[in-house]
Amino acid sequence: MKRSPHSSIQAFTLIELLIVIVCLGIMAALLLPALARPKRAAPGYQCRNNLKQVGIAFRVWALDNGDKYPMAVALTHVGTMELVDSGVVYTHFQVMSNELSTPKILVCPQDPVGIYASTFSATVSRGAPSAVPFTSNTNVSYFVGVDANQARPSMFLSGDANLALEGQLPRGGLQSFGPDNEVGWHEPRHSNRGNVSMADGSVVGQFDNTELRKALRGSGVTNRLAMPASP
Repeated sequence: MKRSPHSSIQAFTLIELLIVIVCLGIMAALLLPALARPKRAAPGYQCRNNLKQVGIAFRVWALDNGDKYPMAVALTHVGTMELVDSGVVYTHFQVMSNELSTPKILVCPQDPVGIYASTFSATVSRGAPSAVPFTSNTNVSYFVGVDANQARPSMFLSGDANLALEGQLPRGGLQSFGPDNEVGWHEPRHSNRGNVSMADGSVVGQFDNTELRKALRGSGVTNRLAMPASP
């Protein structure tokens, strides 16, 4: 820098100013793309977030239906009680379409066979040829605890459906998980961990196999789970 003969204030020379501008330009080129890039949530986090929304939907639905979940309310009152023994899963979510808002949250990002539905409507209008209706268990990645109720908050309400029972790979339909049964997570989802929403609507994220078995014993009862098909 040069010092002016008439002032004690230091000033930049033209070359120094150009160097500063070039440096700032390089820093901007390096930083701006990273700042502009959208942040992607980890798949495990997204799955937990899905189940949080599912738990809230169950609770909100129950508030309008005598504090009962759909599985304990008759079809004539827009519940799914008569469908419990069929083992079908998607219908329990379908009756909560207003509370869930979108069926997309019912598929885990790490589910290799789940098909995202874009609308709860069973029919798709001609103006929306790319829309996928929510019409089967293929649009669901999560089980439903058909006997779950708020009076027993430690029962399983919903969760990742890749549950193996007594060493057998997960299968669709209604399955009973007793307190003493051997259960574990089946790959490929979440690397031998999984998420469970409890009957009080709370979500316990990323159980490992030991924690899962402890939670099942802690429920103190047999949990009947309606399971979508899962690899």
